[in-house]
Amino acid sequence: MLLQLIIKNYALIRHLELSPSATLNVITGETGAGKSIMLGAIGLLTGNRADTKVLWDENEKCITEGIFDIKPYRLQHFFKEENLDYDHHTVIRREISPGGKSRAFINDTPVTLEVLKKLGSRLMDIHSQHETLELGKQAFQLKLIDAYAGNQALLETYEEAWRDYQDKKAALLQLEAQAQTLQQEADYVNFQLDELVKANLEAGEQETLEDESKVLQHAEEIKERLSAVLEILSRSEAATESTLKEARQYLQGISAYATKYEKLQERLHSLTAELSDLVSELEREENLVEVDPERAADVTERLDLIYRLQKKHRVNSVAELLAIQEELQRKANFTANLDDELKQAQEAFEKSGAVLKKNATELSKKRQAVFTPLCAEITRLLKELAIPDAALKVDHQQTEPGPAGADRVDILFSANKGVAPRPLAQVASGGEFARLMFCVKYVMAEKTEMPTLVLDEIDTGVSGETAFKLGKLMRAMAGKHQVLAITHLPQIAARANTHYVVFKESSAGKTVSGVKLLTEPERVVEIAKMIGGDKPSKVAVENARELLVG
Repeated sequence: MLLQLIIKNYALIRHLELSPSATLNVITGETGAGKSIMLGAIGLLTGNRADTKVLWDENEKCITEGIFDIKPYRLQHFFKEENLDYDHHTVIRREISPGGKSRAFINDTPVTLEVLKKLGSRLMDIHSQHETLELGKQAFQLKLIDAYAGNQALLETYEEAWRDYQDKKAALLQLEAQAQTLQQEADYVNFQLDELVKANLEAGEQETLEDESKVLQHAEEIKERLSAVLEILSRSEAATESTLKEARQYLQGISAYATKYEKLQERLHSLTAELSDLVSELEREENLVEVDPERAADVTERLDLIYRLQKKHRVNSVAELLAIQEELQRKANFTANLDDELKQAQEAFEKSGAVLKKNATELSKKRQAVFTPLCAEITRLLKELAIPDAALKVDHQQTEPGPAGADRVDILFSANKGVAPRPLAQVASGGEFARLMFCVKYVMAEKTEMPTLVLDEIDTGVSGETAFKLGKLMRAMAGKHQVLAITHLPQIAARANTHYVVFKESSAGKTVSGVKLLTEPERVVEIAKMIGGDKPSKVAVENARELLVG
């Protein structure tokens, strides 16, 4: 239920605050005073889009805020699901900056318009002229039928089955597309895979082979140079190794005379040992180097194979070739198991389809079961609202399951005796359509927990005794729901528990809309004006008093 509404800097509204009652609130005022502007501002709280054109002062931001009592409506799960702080008195706020940026908040937490729409749709039902046109559309009519039948749980089950069916269908189609592509590529994939498998590639072998190839290609030069170095260091008569040993003997003879000679002798000893180790390493390398044309040819051939495969697959390393081999193996395995995969996907799709049809059948039965009582109830209400010959029926056709079930419905209506019911948009006048829409709202309100109903001139084309009856029904509706009704009819205004008047005034050369909560004496004057104009006669005033008493 809406506890408080605050609107700042919106269209003709500079600042407005109202605290509607829990029952029937009416909003009256002359045409153009700003009643529908209020409706637009309220719509922002349910996720409607807006732009900077709505700013009263283009240099300030627009703020629309609603405080709602949501305690009775079991919304804790929604708040938990959307990661929002729950409060019995929840605050919804919309802000529109002068730059056009729109922001939405629920209990001071920023939210997307999608989240705002989800919550708004469970707190307020806003009727507008546009929604009256929706009455002729199948989606709205199904919504009416489902509300009357209490199909919410069934709808959720069906929608879950529909999503699963779509997922299984998409998976099967994707698998079939992959299968077609892979089957066309199968021979080529197997050829490439076989080539890589036969190559028996190993990670890191390219670098090892390239190093070995360089040695094999220059084996004679390497062996000659190693031998020459060994000749200098250890094999000749004047070899460095022999010379160092001789020098060490000379230092050894004087090392006992001073510490510094001993340290020099130790350094020379270390140098001799390092040289000896170096010579041993050089001799090992000399022995390892062989002039082997056959091995050189094998290494070259192996590297040529690697380079050819890299060029073919447009990569630069054996690691990348091994990754390609793994992917080709995956494709080959997938293709080999394709029949089983397709069979499983087809079975899952068919099983999902069977569940969907079962749910669609159950949903359809519950819908069809309420066609007659729904039409009877709306017809009864229409007769109360001065359409005595009203006739209503539902034309139903079974269809393939879709997002909303397996039913195509068209509500047919006739307002006149002897005229066969026809689709709504073809037969109802403006007044008849408005009354029909009100009856629909009345019936839906009886079947739902919608906290607040906002009705924008749903009394179009109604007058006289019918207006009395409409006001009576509206008052009855307000016994279970908070109702905010914008009206031009004194008969309906008189039924209100709370009465607001919207007015325009000029301030500093700029028009401003305001709203005022009327006292009982002020209500008499306002309703008299609705009857007799700006300067109502005594008769109009008396009529106003009678309406309020009645």
